[in-house]
Amino acid sequence: MFAKAKARKRRSKGRVTVQKARGVLHPRVVKVGPERFGIVSVDCAKARSKWMLADFYGNLFVPPQEVSHTRAGLDLAVAVVRDAAEEHGLQDLIVAVERTGSYHEPVRRAFAAAGFETRVVHPFATKQFRQPADPGNKTDDTDLMAIFRAATSGFGLQELPWDEVSKKLQILARHRRDLVRKNSALCCQIREHLEIALPGYAALFDQLWESKAALFLAAECGTAERLRTLGAPGMADLLRGAARGFRRPTLEKIAAWARMAAAPGEAAEIHRRVWRALDEDRAAKTRQIQALERELAAVLAQTPYVLLLTHCGINVVSAAELAGEMGPIAHYAGAKAITGRAGLFPSRYQSDKVDRADGPLVRCANRHLRAALLLIADNLVTCNRHFRALAEIWQAAGKNPREVRVKAACKFSRIAYQIVAGRQVFRHPALRERDYLLEKLMAFHRAHETPMGDMLRDLENALGQLPKNEYAAEAIPLQRELQKTLAARGRGPQPIGALLPILLAKLGAGALQCNSSGNEDPG
Repeated sequence: MFAKAKARKRRSKGRVTVQKARGVLHPRVVKVGPERFGIVSVDCAKARSKWMLADFYGNLFVPPQEVSHTRAGLDLAVAVVRDAAEEHGLQDLIVAVERTGSYHEPVRRAFAAAGFETRVVHPFATKQFRQPADPGNKTDDTDLMAIFRAATSGFGLQELPWDEVSKKLQILARHRRDLVRKNSALCCQIREHLEIALPGYAALFDQLWESKAALFLAAECGTAERLRTLGAPGMADLLRGAARGFRRPTLEKIAAWARMAAAPGEAAEIHRRVWRALDEDRAAKTRQIQALERELAAVLAQTPYVLLLTHCGINVVSAAELAGEMGPIAHYAGAKAITGRAGLFPSRYQSDKVDRADGPLVRCANRHLRAALLLIADNLVTCNRHFRALAEIWQAAGKNPREVRVKAACKFSRIAYQIVAGRQVFRHPALRERDYLLEKLMAFHRAHETPMGDMLRDLENALGQLPKNEYAAEAIPLQRELQKTLAARGRGPQPIGALLPILLAKLGAGALQCNSSGNEDPG
């Protein structure tokens, strides 16, 4: 009995090979024979590529030749491969394309559309297989030979397909992140020029960019002398005329600064024109970012990643960025696959008796995914009480801040996998309750001034991702919000009140009764 159990255990582990799991070719090669198995190697560039065809032994059937990235050129290359495969009796064939940013995509798509299995070789693999054979000699032909050797050794990898929603999330999230970086650079430039034109003015405001009065007054008045002449009453009249909100203490603080302001720097008028032009660019980018965030929320609501909003400390943008970089959750066998792809594990150097097991983080990793996870870890350590307490424990144990962020990211990866892959809301024994998905998404849309029709669409899509046994819990905060809305009907329009009964009806919670006289209950 014991021997049989051991045999079953050995069989369950499967056969171990030295090739990458998604790059194994040998079973297919054994089936048809090495001389009947063909490999097309493609070294890609921007406008054209170079390719060759050889059997598994390396015997050339089609020598290296160029192909332009046009429909005619790619169709000709496919036809030549078909003719050569038929002429030499090839019974199986793959196309190994070296990844080159996005420039390899036309070639990969053309061969895939023609029915060939296409695999991708990473440039690092090409380099490692080229250098031993051709040290100090890098040409397109030597790269082709290296791509061939990498493919035969199991480093031509099959890439899992992404659905359109995941790809759209990735593009939008990266575009938003690029705009945020550019906007941050603009803010630094504006502060620099503003400090020369109005020394010390920007330091008056904790939230300079959110203030409706700060930059408006600086642009309209231009000088400290003009602000001093207006005083707090004059500034208030100016803001009222422009329909801008303000607080009296803020205006008094500006007036006090104007009375004691230092003289402006040289060419202050030019600096004033420069920062105003930069501020117009900043405002335009801010509007673009808000529009992108609304679009990200709409796409996120169509995926199970929206369930991450039930985790305390995760907002719509961070959840969308993580979803865009991770892609379909079905591509991951477990949480370790997520942290492995992100490179959130220490490098190791071992030779004979020397073993440095806890080195720095591995350098070869998906940096976009790593950045998304570490950004979430920063947010959790700052905003989530459970993770903040864990961070204090880890710091007391001697962990440096980077190690703390990595440990938080790894812990969150395990939680995120359970939420997204399991299609369930956040549950954790260390926390009393979770956040509510619909409430959080509604608050996001209200802050972004999303039209009601778009908000309802996103909320309905998010509702489709929720498990039905969570409908009753999700209805509780919405019922409270509806009660507040009904009680405030006499204080101006409340457009959210028309939306809440629809959501409550979809959750099966029914409508609330209003005891006040007058209008009928909108539910």
